[in-house]
Amino acid sequence: MSRPPSPPPELPGFTYVAPLGTGGFADVFIYEQQMPRRKVAVKVLLAERISSSAAQEFTDEANVMAMLSTHPAIVTIYHAGVAADGRPYLVMEYCPRPNLQVRARKEPFSVAEALRVGIQVAGAVETAHRAGVLHRDIKPANILVTEYNRPALTDFGIASTSGAVTEATGMSIPWSPPEFFADPPQSGPRSDVFALGATLYTLLAGRSPFERPGERNSGADLIERIERAPLQPLARPDSPVSLQRVIERAMSKSPDARYPSAVAFARALQKVQIELTHSVTPIDIIDDHPVAEDLEDEADGLTRVRDIVSIEPDAGNTRPSATTRPFGGAQQAAPSTPGPQFAPAEQTSSASSVEDTVMRPTSAGPASAPVDDEPTVMRPPRTVSPQLPPAAAPAPAAPVGAPAQSGRRRVGLWVTLVAVAVVLVTGTIVGISLLSGAGEPDPVATQDEVVPQDPVSDAVPRVDELAGTRTGTTITFSWTNPAPEDGDLYLWNTVDLTETGTPETTDETTVTFEGAASGQVCVDVMLRRSDGRASEPVRECVQ
Repeated sequence: MSRPPSPPPELPGFTYVAPLGTGGFADVFIYEQQMPRRKVAVKVLLAERISSSAAQEFTDEANVMAMLSTHPAIVTIYHAGVAADGRPYLVMEYCPRPNLQVRARKEPFSVAEALRVGIQVAGAVETAHRAGVLHRDIKPANILVTEYNRPALTDFGIASTSGAVTEATGMSIPWSPPEFFADPPQSGPRSDVFALGATLYTLLAGRSPFERPGERNSGADLIERIERAPLQPLARPDSPVSLQRVIERAMSKSPDARYPSAVAFARALQKVQIELTHSVTPIDIIDDHPVAEDLEDEADGLTRVRDIVSIEPDAGNTRPSATTRPFGGAQQAAPSTPGPQFAPAEQTSSASSVEDTVMRPTSAGPASAPVDDEPTVMRPPRTVSPQLPPAAAPAPAAPVGAPAQSGRRRVGLWVTLVAVAVVLVTGTIVGISLLSGAGEPDPVATQDEVVPQDPVSDAVPRVDELAGTRTGTTITFSWTNPAPEDGDLYLWNTVDLTETGTPETTDETTVTFEGAASGQVCVDVMLRRSDGRASEPVRECVQ
């Protein structure tokens, strides 16, 4: 049962506005800061909780949040102090939107939004871990939403810095890992990974992972299921099997079977986004001391952490079919005919590149046979010149005492020189003809001309011509499929200014619903192929 909030303290430079929330250790109030003028959230330690250890832990929380709060997915702290009545307080960023627990209880998140939020919060948790901080109370209620609709992790409180986990853990049983209920309780980075998976499950299902509708869900029941019961499937038509596998691994009963870090969990979610052809959310990490084990999770070069970075998916890698190889071996001798020489192009690593292009120097040796994983090779044009015969060697001198043969040899020498002259003239004419021909195609060589083929994209096209009409409380939306295929379905859901409804499936290109509320009504529509791939959503609104 919730209790009434404690009296708000008088704070110099701040004007009390309203209560915001209550907890086991502190209350939170809305104040207006005078300079600079803005609304802030002020967390005040309860009077009955004040002790030397509690005050120190409150100070520790202030220091932790000050160290981490520059992260875009962690609530910012502005100030800390002690009120005139002796209660310590923290002045923090005010997040006016409902927290994720309130939203998830109202209706589940879309898969796209849940993945985005999961990756952003995982980046915040990874940043905390690298600073030596375990959150130990990750849950939807502790993820606020800023004015810019970004998630912001909060409550790095007493439970995260003290050895007493009984009360704080009891309040968060639905999202706690099995090791929290051991004797003695245990925790580590993989405990926070479990809570991240449980939080993502809640956003998608609209309930905590081991809560069962229509059954008893006491704390003891939940602990029993967390320790022994398997995780129930999400059972959503728009949720791929790969997402269920990611959550199941994050929530494994054994910590050793989970993802080794929060960033590994986030990268697994990025792969689900790629599978669904969604925009991939970067992972923001702050770390002054990157460690080698960052590269051990996937060994694909995705994580390169320096101070503050955004980890883009597949950065620094090419596809397996476009393996980049160094141009090996010593350079062969340059051809005698002058012409443009090409050095190997600098190799690039970009997530957007499809194939690496390597420009190689011309070679006098035979062309090597094509290899399946060889990169695309562009060779410069070559000018073919006729090979001239070597100059004739001078005839040997006539031996002494053979004058008759000397005359015949002189005649033979003249014949040879004339023949050489003819060959030189003929070769020159042929060379000029080849050069003046400007490389006209050989009809035999081009008989089987290869026509370049456009690569086939795996992206699913978005629906076209989405439009809506209203007649009283009846609203009809219709759209077209730009590239129909057998088995196509459409996922649609109504949305408002802040929240997304539960997706529904249809095989028609129109949907009608009755009893629509007055004002603006919007829908999102996605095209889904028979293999589970889906397009980006298209939104349309009617008044």
